[in-house]
Amino acid sequence: IERGRAGPGLLAHVLVSKYADHLPLYRQSEMYGREGVDLDRSTLADWVGAASALLMPLAEAASAHVTAGKALHADDTPVPVLAPGTGKIATGRLWVYVMDERPHASQAPPAVIYRYTPDRRGEHCRAHLKGFSGHLHADGYAGFNELYAARDGALAITEVACWAHVRRKFFDIHKATASPMALEALTRIGDLYDVEVASRGKPPDERRRTRQEQALPHLAALRRWLDATLLKLSGKSELARAIRYALSRWDALLRYVGDGRLEIDNNPAERAMRPLALGRKNWLFAGSATGGERAAVLYTLIETAKLNGLDQQAYLRDVLAVIASHPINRIRELLPWQLANNAIANCRNWPKKNDAIKLGT
Repeated sequence: IERGRAGPGLLAHVLVSKYADHLPLYRQSEMYGREGVDLDRSTLADWVGAASALLMPLAEAASAHVTAGKALHADDTPVPVLAPGTGKIATGRLWVYVMDERPHASQAPPAVIYRYTPDRRGEHCRAHLKGFSGHLHADGYAGFNELYAARDGALAITEVACWAHVRRKFFDIHKATASPMALEALTRIGDLYDVEVASRGKPPDERRRTRQEQALPHLAALRRWLDATLLKLSGKSELARAIRYALSRWDALLRYVGDGRLEIDNNPAERAMRPLALGRKNWLFAGSATGGERAAVLYTLIETAKLNGLDQQAYLRDVLAVIASHPINRIRELLPWQLANNAIANCRNWPKKNDAIKLGT
């Protein structure tokens, strides 16, 4: 960083404090001040900007890894953004795409990527997934629909609906009204999840066989119950709406049963959204669209390091120590799983997430 005083350890600490520990830069500035270190918030912001620009090619390498997978989990969340020159708050979006094949015993490293956009138009997710071919776990967002359209007579991307979304609708109804019908739905959906417990971590063929033998009978009984129950309800009731939601997505909800590489729900994407929800409570809004883009780069690397069981601060420290001089055509060597496996720059005893690290070392 030009005229910068920060070493890679301090930079990593600032980045992880903001994007993993959710400490806004003004709070970090106050904390350093209590230790007698004068670091203005604008200085920290400059460091964050310079570091994210340096790390962007690495985030793009993570993106290439994710979209090369055959099954992804996708979601998005609103992000308040300060509109320049107006003093008002606009609403941008952060999108997340997760590839995690560990539940079906794959050795492929898990990874997650984040993308910032100024709005939620469907063209954004279509641009993010350009070139991807496979199964997409997602909610019912209409912007994904064009991705599922046939291309040259074949589906390039196949929708996999989320049973957790279905369950949540019945859960909210039961919580509010103690409806016995909602409880019955929850119990029946719980039977499907019980089957998943037994198959988690097994190879795809075994998972598919278990689901065919155990989950399909539960699904057939659940479908009969939904059809029969809907006839007994007012069409305007919340319970009827929940049932219609499930029935309208039935084919996509059943898709996981026929492929052991797929999941019953979209929870990996929802878990990847939790750091953003926690961060919003503390930093309130992004300072600009550029701030949203920086956040996407840094969340990508920090959360991917976490998925691979690494200490995020140690990982960023070691990457920042070498990336400026690292050949761009070998940038994949600095991805979390590669760096941990190949050990660079005296990292033979590189710490895992539970190991203590020293600031600035």
